[in-house]
Amino acid sequence: MWDEGYLGSSCKPKMRFDKLPDWLCWQQALHPKTIELGLERVAAVWFRLQPEPVPFPIITIAGTNGKGSCVGLLESIYRIAGYRTACYTSPHLLRYNERIRLDGSEVRDADLCAAFERVDRARGDVAPTFFEFGTLAALDLFVRTRPDVTILEVGLGGRLDAVNILDPDVAVVTTIDLDHTAWLGATRDRIAAEKAGIFRPGRPAVVGHRAPPRVLFERARTLGCDLFVLGRDFDWEDAGDGWWWQGPEWGRVGLPAPALRGSFQRDNAAAVLMAIACLQPRLPVSSVHLGPGLQRVRLPGRFQVIPDPVAWILDVAHNAQAAEVLAENLRAFGCPGRVHGVLGVMKDKDPLAIAGPLIGQVDAWYLGSSATPRALSATELRAALQGMAVGQELKDCGDIAAALRAAAAAARSGDCILVFGSFTTVEVALRCDLCSSSERA
Repeated sequence: MWDEGYLGSSCKPKMRFDKLPDWLCWQQALHPKTIELGLERVAAVWFRLQPEPVPFPIITIAGTNGKGSCVGLLESIYRIAGYRTACYTSPHLLRYNERIRLDGSEVRDADLCAAFERVDRARGDVAPTFFEFGTLAALDLFVRTRPDVTILEVGLGGRLDAVNILDPDVAVVTTIDLDHTAWLGATRDRIAAEKAGIFRPGRPAVVGHRAPPRVLFERARTLGCDLFVLGRDFDWEDAGDGWWWQGPEWGRVGLPAPALRGSFQRDNAAAVLMAIACLQPRLPVSSVHLGPGLQRVRLPGRFQVIPDPVAWILDVAHNAQAAEVLAENLRAFGCPGRVHGVLGVMKDKDPLAIAGPLIGQVDAWYLGSSATPRALSATELRAALQGMAVGQELKDCGDIAAALRAAAAAARSGDCILVFGSFTTVEVALRCDLCSSSERA
C-alpha cells in the first residue's frame, strides 16, 4: 500500500498556491509557447530534483495511436500480477489528476500541489512548458513512492518529449502515421525517426506495427538494441472469442480478448505482452495473470459505448489512422438505425482525414467547436467537409454542447450518436447528462 501521508509530508513552507486549479492556470502562462520540444529545460530542473538514477524499471511508450491503450494494458496486467504501478499519460479527459496514477488510483490534489511546489522551487529561472511542468511533478511523485514499475506515455514524438529525460528499460513504439506534422515532420520516416528517439543502447525495443519504416530497424541496429517487431518476432492469431499470442517467454498461449474494443487492440496487447516478456528477469509475470489483466482494463473514450435506446459511442480519434480504426469498429458494432455524428476538431488537424473514413456510415453531421482556442470553429469545419459530404446533412451547431443536444433531439430508438474528433469533444459529452439519459423520443 502507498503511504498516504508521505507524498506531501515534505511540503512545510508556504506554497505558491494551495489549490490545483490555481497551479494549472499559472503553469499555462509560465512559458510563452504551449508546445516547445526540447530536453534542455526539463533535464536541467530534473537534475536539481533528482540527481541520482531512478530506483525502478521504466517502460516508455511512443507512437501515433494506441499509446494510452498500451499503458492501460500494462498497468492492468502488472497490478494483477501483484506489482505496484505508476503511470503517466496525457492528455486527460475530465480531470488533470487522470494523468498520474499510483497503483491504479489518480493522484490526490494535495499530493499534486506539493509536487508542483517542489518543481517550482527547483526550477530557478527556468520556465518549463505546461506539459514539462506536469511531467516533472509526475516523475518526482514516482521517485518518492518507489513503485515496482513505471509506465510513461510520450506526449508528442519521442526524441524531444519531456518523458525522454529518463532512460527506459523497455521502449515500445505502437504505430506510425502522419500526425503532428508541424513538429515531427511530414513523412512517416521523419516521424518514425522522432519516435525511435526513445530507444536506448543495448536495451530492448518493441514495435507493435507490422510494416514499420526502416528507420526503426536502422536506429535499433546502431544502438545495439534487441528489436522485437510484430509479425516477425512475436504475433497473434484469432481464435473466435479469444486469441493466441506467440512469442518469447510463454511460447504460444491462448488468451481472452482484451476488454478494449477492436481487432487493432490485439496488436496493442501483443506488443504489451512482448514488453512484459522483455522485463521478465526483473518483474516475473505468470501466464495466468495475462488473461485477467487483459479483461480488467478500462479506458474511457476509446470506442466507449454507453448503451441506451439511443446508444452513445465516444471515441477520441483525432487523426486519419485512428479514424480508419473507428470506422472499422463502427461497422462491426452494427448500429440498427441512423448514425448521428457529433464532430469537433483541433485547428492543427486535417478535418477531411478524420471525417472521411466515416462518411459512408454517418447519416447526419452535427458540427461544433470546443472552448479551447486550439479548436476549429464549426463554420470552418463545415466549409472543410462541404465538398466531401455531398448529399448529407452538415449542421453548424456552434459549440459541442449544442451539437450534442441537436443530435439527441433528432435521434430515435435504435439510432446511435457517435462523438469523436478530439479529446475535448469527448470531454464535453462525458460532462453532459445526455449520455446517461434514457429518455428518448
